[in-house]
Amino acid sequence: QVEDVVGCHVEDAVTFWAQNVNRCNDLLKLSCALAEACPRADAVFGKPDFSKIYGGCFSEDRCWYRCMVQQVINNEKAGTIFCQVLYIDYGNSEVLNRSDIVEIPPNLQCPSVAKKYRLWGLQIPNDQNLNMFDQGKKFLSSLVFEKEIKIRHKAKHEDGTIIAQAEYENIDIGEEVVKAGLAEKCTAPVNTKDVEERKIDVMQNQHRKIKVSVPLWLNRSDHATYSIPKGRFDQVAASVKNQNFTASRTFAPKEKMLASTSVPDTTVAQIRPDQRLSKDEVVRRENVDLFQRQKELELKVQQLKRELQKEKEASRKTAEICEETLRTYIGTKIRSLAAKVKTLKEVRHTNKNSRFGEQLSQAIKIVTEGCLTVPCSLEKLQKIWTEYDLAQERIQLCRNVDETDALISKRDEVQQNLYSAAEELILEVDHLPLSERSRTLQELSASLEKVYGQGSETGHSEEVFLEFFKWKSAKMKKLISVRNETDAALQILAGWFSGILKCFDLMSAEACSDLEEVAGNADEILKKVELAICEELDTDLNEHDEAEKGIIMNAYNKVIHNIRQEQSMITAIQNRYLASVEFKKQTEEWLNRRPNINNLLSIKKTVKSLKAQLRWKLVEKNNFEESDDYSEFKMTRIKEEIADLRNRVLQEVSKEQEEYEKLTYLVQKWFPELPLLYPEAGILNYMNSGGLLTHSLERDLLDAEPMKELSTKRPLVCSEIQGQKVLLKGYSVDITSEAKVIERVAKYHRAWDQQKEKSGLLQLLFLLFCKASDPLVYLMVPYYPRASLGALQADTPLTLEEALKVMKGVARGLQTLHGANIVHGSLHGNNVFALNRKQGIVGDFDFTKSEEQRAAANTMVVSTLSLVSPELKMGQPASPASDMYAYGCLLFWLCAQNHEFGIKEDGTPDVDVVVMDDKVKSLLRNLFCSNRLTAEQVLRDDCFLVVDVIPVSPQPAEEHDPHEEHDSEKTDEEKMRLTEESGASPTQ
Repeated sequence: QVEDVVGCHVEDAVTFWAQNVNRCNDLLKLSCALAEACPRADAVFGKPDFSKIYGGCFSEDRCWYRCMVQQVINNEKAGTIFCQVLYIDYGNSEVLNRSDIVEIPPNLQCPSVAKKYRLWGLQIPNDQNLNMFDQGKKFLSSLVFEKEIKIRHKAKHEDGTIIAQAEYENIDIGEEVVKAGLAEKCTAPVNTKDVEERKIDVMQNQHRKIKVSVPLWLNRSDHATYSIPKGRFDQVAASVKNQNFTASRTFAPKEKMLASTSVPDTTVAQIRPDQRLSKDEVVRRENVDLFQRQKELELKVQQLKRELQKEKEASRKTAEICEETLRTYIGTKIRSLAAKVKTLKEVRHTNKNSRFGEQLSQAIKIVTEGCLTVPCSLEKLQKIWTEYDLAQERIQLCRNVDETDALISKRDEVQQNLYSAAEELILEVDHLPLSERSRTLQELSASLEKVYGQGSETGHSEEVFLEFFKWKSAKMKKLISVRNETDAALQILAGWFSGILKCFDLMSAEACSDLEEVAGNADEILKKVELAICEELDTDLNEHDEAEKGIIMNAYNKVIHNIRQEQSMITAIQNRYLASVEFKKQTEEWLNRRPNINNLLSIKKTVKSLKAQLRWKLVEKNNFEESDDYSEFKMTRIKEEIADLRNRVLQEVSKEQEEYEKLTYLVQKWFPELPLLYPEAGILNYMNSGGLLTHSLERDLLDAEPMKELSTKRPLVCSEIQGQKVLLKGYSVDITSEAKVIERVAKYHRAWDQQKEKSGLLQLLFLLFCKASDPLVYLMVPYYPRASLGALQADTPLTLEEALKVMKGVARGLQTLHGANIVHGSLHGNNVFALNRKQGIVGDFDFTKSEEQRAAANTMVVSTLSLVSPELKMGQPASPASDMYAYGCLLFWLCAQNHEFGIKEDGTPDVDVVVMDDKVKSLLRNLFCSNRLTAEQVLRDDCFLVVDVIPVSPQPAEEHDPHEEHDSEKTDEEKMRLTEESGASPTQ
């Protein structure tokens, strides 16, 4: 270990105490703390503790320092107890009255600052006398006292003494001591204890010859040299503040403060308590003070000399730099000006192309001068249209036929006024450049956003535009003024160069008139040119302070606000214009006539006639089958006639649906009175069912094949209509449940109708009612045999790629349902279809049950995996989240194939034990957690990024084979039986 220390006390020719140079601040803090704590501290009472640190009042300066008691000396005659103490932060010692030793706080009980060092490989000769001992001590003191020395640790004794090699300015201190003959090199390992004993023996031998009545430390001849009485704390602080002092100066006050004497083994008889300082001692102290001051001044002079030398060196370098600068001044100056002029040219070119503030100024002009105004006829039209809508609403809410005529007459009157106002608006708008203006505003907004970013709505008035133009004008005036000054300065410089050229042109006959004036103005001209160029370069049009940025952004935000406001107005005018055009067209179409249901009644009449013929043919067919004159040829002809009649009935039903659609449009847009005027047409029933309800089709008239194996709960038949296989699902309803079923069917159908084949849902075709005596309603849907997930997995399981394509379509279907606020509640393997093994659609559900009843059915299981979410098992209502849980279970079932899996404590499947794609596994974890993904989020998952959903085709792609997609009928029957056994109503 190597450290830099400052010597503070010398014991003998080979032993000294020193302080680390980095402990200066520690000494300062200790002095402050001791000066504050010790005067108020309790004096030591009883026998002192030799292992404890106390505060001792040094006899020379009466300041407090940390010390340890080494020996207790009782003066029986004076009745006073003295203690020999070691000042642990400096290394010297003295004898103190016990009353001058006090207790110090625990925070000051820290290790000593000074350490005891012994020169490596040296020892004091055995025959050394006291005189040689003192000489050795003085010699080592001259080498280490208040000197910054480098210590290299070699060993350490048990008493803490560090055996080290000491160097001062590349001088080996140990070697110097040996050369002086004051110590000798060890021939055997040095024992510190033996050395101390020899040192004490030398001193004691000499003490026997000296008889004194006062303590030896007061009578030592060298006392003035090593014991400096003064050195107060303020001196320490002053020295610390002087940061330019050397390391040895930093430690000087505290080092000199404490005596560097050794305390002999003095007897009690040699100490007199009434001892006082003599006049000689006072003089001696003054001499010591003067000596201290002398040394401080000497150090100060040395420091000032070093600083003076540094200043001289700095001045010399500065002079050299100035001389070099003057030597190349003209070239450097001209080169600098040329570079700045080049930069100025580029800046002017850039500013010229940027057209400062021109884009925003032009935008302000566009939004203020070219702004369109609201047509005068628009407000009038809107007022009449509101009145017209109110009249239509009154007709729609009317349930009394007798009041209808008055309401219709009032509506027709308002309609005529609205027609006139619409014509007026159309004529006025036709002369407005709405499309061109809208396109201009869009282009302007896009170009401004590229420069200024996204604008924000603001409530500033038009004054922000005035403020912007005022700021821009001031900015341009300042720039023009600066440019003019620059041009003028450069012109003067060019003239000066022209004069210089004439002076140095030997071939010119013209002599320079005033050489002094030409040369004398050079510095001033160059300075003015440089200042002018720098000022123009600092005047950057594209850099603005916060206030200027605020002006620009306020103007920009106001422009964007005006653009959006005008675009909104244009959109409103265009929408009202298109509505007026449509209203005018419809009004002209029905101006002199009223819509009626004659076409609908005619179609119904035709259907009725065809149905009657079909019934007779069916009776004829049945009778002929039992007739004795049965003929295969005649039977074939009868079947062909029946098939023809069925097709004609279906064609007329299609015409009837089209006529209903026309009437529905008229009711919703123009004639809400039609259902009230023609109740026999059943327009409201058609509208309430979403266009599915028809009374013209009957189950008995269709060539339906009963599916007995699937009809344990409700009638289920299969038929074919215009080449498409369909399934008729029968629901038993009463007056109360009929409206609810129709409402649920209509809501589902409207959700499908929004996207049709892209909705991901099974299409509903018709809703058929039987005769009044038969409380059944049949729902007609497309039939996809052996296309359910359950059938496919039992036969030929889907691959991972096929499963992902199918399940993306299923997610699309759930997104459609959830977007329409519909909870499926019955998603299972027999209710999800995979058309062509890559097109997934969600099947319908039992419309007679609520979502909670559907979710509680025992069909919610696939293989051994329950599709019921944990929250449903806890009694919470069904929700889109429970649908997504069932979706996740189906996806897990498809991907896991026949692999075994476990069930967690919360009832969810353990995904981690099954080997599958990491992306699929991550998706499943997000579908089984409490905060599940929505259908929309599932569609954006990484699993489905490369999977394309093919639009649903209504045509079945496989042969007819009734199978398990309707097996749910059986399990529903079992559920119903269990419910009835528990005492609950099946309809709940």
